[in-house]
Amino acid sequence: MNELGFYTLPGAPKSPHDLLAEVADAEAMGLGACFISERFNIKEAVTLSGAVGAVSTNVGIATAATNHNTRHPLVTASYATTMHRLTGGRFTLGIGRGIEALYRAYGMPPITTAQMEDFAGVMRRLFKGEVILGHDGPIGKYPVLALDPSFDENIPLGITAFGDRTLELAGRAFDCVILHTFFTDETTKRCVDIVRRSAERAGRDPRAVRVWSCFATVGDHLPEDVRLKKTVGRLATYLQAYGDLMVKTNGWDPDVLRRFREDDFVRGFRGALDNTATATELEHVRGLIPDEWLAPAASGSPQDCVRAVRGQFDLGVDGVILHGASPADLRPIVDEYRHIRDPRRFAHLAANPGL
Repeated sequence: MNELGFYTLPGAPKSPHDLLAEVADAEAMGLGACFISERFNIKEAVTLSGAVGAVSTNVGIATAATNHNTRHPLVTASYATTMHRLTGGRFTLGIGRGIEALYRAYGMPPITTAQMEDFAGVMRRLFKGEVILGHDGPIGKYPVLALDPSFDENIPLGITAFGDRTLELAGRAFDCVILHTFFTDETTKRCVDIVRRSAERAGRDPRAVRVWSCFATVGDHLPEDVRLKKTVGRLATYLQAYGDLMVKTNGWDPDVLRRFREDDFVRGFRGALDNTATATELEHVRGLIPDEWLAPAASGSPQDCVRAVRGQFDLGVDGVILHGASPADLRPIVDEYRHIRDPRRFAHLAANPGL
């Protein structure tokens, strides 16, 4: 089922070793793609990618996302070509903009749209064996950039996108785009339209850019405290990190965000709410978030979840990442989906999530 994906190591795992069982479960269940997010702790993307590639046979693999400025371009390009050949062409290199406040705190400049476009162009040239002399662009100055002149690799590039400029960049310069979680139906459809129009303006086939919805999928078969962490905790963490952008993108009421931020508990909390907040604390946070903000998700019975997932395809996306749960947690939903799936609708999709 190449139209369905999952994130390995969802949330705040205690050990990266957990991904070995997750990938085995995913392949046995028929999930098409494994997405890898990156945090500066035990979720370093290069290591995790290699592990997924080593223990899998069929599943597609994508970083969603790493950042272009945390490694030298040659290191990243070597990583991508190594993964490409290790997996027999199942890998997509996906990048993103990251959280500006966090980058500034770590002494790194914020990532710009121009940098991501420049980076994509450099990667494509390196994958084709080019020797790049005297590069002077938004990603920096490099006297020589080269991998192997014999390379002629077709490695897809992906990007996680939020705002219009990044969506437009996805359409003109990338092979796939991963949207954000908790996007309303209106926002998702608008994002798809922006990507398709941008691709067309760039002279590309607008259907050639694969659009993935990142859709929170948390069924009622999970314990209530787990559901609370994966829904309220996750959205609250997004509001902590980039709430203004979430609110603007979805057309939500900024006064609600202001009240959330001014709440004594939220204001005094240190760290990500989905990481260390207790169930009691998340119940308090639940009272600060309107139902309609949590509504863009798959919840309820397996049948309810499947209806919600199918609704994402009706908005124009090509794939749905069942976000926030491990394959084992998703099993009853995936089983239900398999029974009603029309395989002809998705026969054109490759295992590689960027193709």
